[in-house]
Amino acid sequence: MAEIKAPWCPVAATVEVIGGRWKLNILFYLKDQPRRFNELRRLVPGITQRMLTLQLRSLEQDGIVSRTVHNTVPPHVEYSFTKKGLSLSPILDAMEEWGEAHRPRRRGRERAETALAR
Repeated sequence: MAEIKAPWCPVAATVEVIGGRWKLNILFYLKDQPRRFNELRRLVPGITQRMLTLQLRSLEQDGIVSRTVHNTVPPHVEYSFTKKGLSLSPILDAMEEWGEAHRPRRRGRERAETALAR
């Protein structure tokens, strides 16, 4: 039986690089400034050290993020966008705007806002 190949999709290609549970969160926090590993770990709640390492390595392999080791005692590592990564900024900015405009409301918060409006 012959394998059916789907046509190439640029959106799917983008999602392949930046998709998944953690990558967009990581990219959001790297968008405006370089971050150290532990800082990213604090900013992305729920991510394990191993998963953060794997996601950063993947983004590094795809040329989105660069890793800089500073020769200090103790040494520290900083992650930042590459030129290719910076080209994602308009996409991340648009996603941030959309998320702010369409933020899901929580029921408890909704009730409190309704009570205040009365």
